[in-house]
Amino acid sequence: MAGGYYYHQIDPIAFSVGGFGVYWYSLMYLVAFGLFWLLGRYRAQRPDAPLSPDQVGDFLFWGVLGVVIGGRLGYVLFYAFSDLLADPLLLLRLRDGGMSFHGGLVGVLVAMWWYSRRLGCGFLRMADFIAPLVPLGLAAGRLGNFIGGELWGRTSDGPWAVIFPDAVERGGRWSEALYQQYLAGALDEHARHPSQLYQAGLEGVALFALLWWFSARPRPAGAVGGLFLVGYGGFRFIAEFFREPDAQLGFVALDWMSMGQLLSLPMIIAGMVLLLVSRRKAAAPRPTR
Repeated sequence: MAGGYYYHQIDPIAFSVGGFGVYWYSLMYLVAFGLFWLLGRYRAQRPDAPLSPDQVGDFLFWGVLGVVIGGRLGYVLFYAFSDLLADPLLLLRLRDGGMSFHGGLVGVLVAMWWYSRRLGCGFLRMADFIAPLVPLGLAAGRLGNFIGGELWGRTSDGPWAVIFPDAVERGGRWSEALYQQYLAGALDEHARHPSQLYQAGLEGVALFALLWWFSARPRPAGAVGGLFLVGYGGFRFIAEFFREPDAQLGFVALDWMSMGQLLSLPMIIAGMVLLLVSRRKAAAPRPTR
C-alpha cells in the first residue's frame, strides 16, 4: 500500500529545444520579470510615480543584472565560500544552481541607487516604487524551487508533508527501487514540510498583499521600502523554522539559527529604522514662511 504522503517526482525540465533542457526554475524567473514589468507599468501611471511606464522596462534590464550578479555572488559568499576557494570558476557555473535572495537584494539596491541618480528622483522614492513589484516574483521563484524538488523542509508528520526522493538519496527522483519503497509505505519517516510553498505564500502572496495595500495611498519616503524589509525579513525568519538548513552549513548561530535567519535580521532592523525615520519626518512640523 502506498504511503500517505505525496511523492515528489516532477521533472525539473519543462521542455527541451535542440537537446537543451529548459528548466521550470528558469521559466519562473521569466514569470517573475514579466510580473514586475506588468505591475510596474500599471503602477507608473500614478502621478507620484518616479518612473514612466517606458522607464519601467529600462530599469528592469538593470534590475535583472543586479539579481543575477548579486544573487550568484551572495550564494557563493554566504553558502559556498569554501567551495569557491577551492574552485574560483564556481562563480561562473550558473547552470550548477545556487542563487541567494539576500545577494540578489544587494544587487537590486545597487541598480536602484544608480538608476535613481540617473533620473534624479531620490533613492527612497525609487525603493518605495519597486518594493511592491517584487513579492509575486519571489513567489514564482519559490514555486520553481518546489517543482525542482530543492530547498526542501524539515521532517514532518503533517498530512500535507511531501517525500522529496532526492532528500532520501542523491538522484532518488528517478530511482525505481526508492519508488517501490514509497509504495510499500517505507519512506513515511522521510516526509518533509513543503517549505518552498510556505515561503511562496508568506514572502510572496502575503507580502505582496500587504505592500500593495499599504502603498495604495501616498506614504512618507522610505515607508514602503521599510515595510518590505521588515515584512520579508520577518516572513523569511519564520519560514526558516520549517526549512532544512543548508547541509554544508547547518545552524550557524545559537545552535538553532540558519544562515537565512541570520541574514534576515539586518533586513528587519534596517526596515524598522526606515519606518521610524519616515514616520518622524512625516510628523515633523513644516517651517512657516
